[in-house]
Amino acid sequence: MDTLEKVLLIVHLVGFAALFGGAAVQLRDRDLVVNTAMLYGAITQVVSGILLVGVLEGQDVAVDNAKYGVKLAVALVVAVLCWVNRAKERLPTGLFYAILALTTANVLIAVLWT
Repeated sequence: MDTLEKVLLIVHLVGFAALFGGAAVQLRDRDLVVNTAMLYGAITQVVSGILLVGVLEGQDVAVDNAKYGVKLAVALVVAVLCWVNRAKERLPTGLFYAILALTTANVLIAVLWT
């Protein structure tokens, strides 16, 4: 189970890298969009996060359900925003930055919430 936990954590981090990196590369562009990296990164984050918490629960590790509930809610909002706006040729600037800010907030929750 320890190996599965580590693999899921790596997949979760790769999902974050795709989501955040996909958004970051567009910061210099005029037309901001939800690119494929952002979409699949957001979906990867949600799925791997749920599986990771399930594995932790299966190992009888003390899990902070409030923390993971908040993280799941934020990740679902990001995933839904990416999914709904994936076909748009241009996103409003505020919406794009909201996706980026929520993604950053989710990392801050993961690291700083003890």
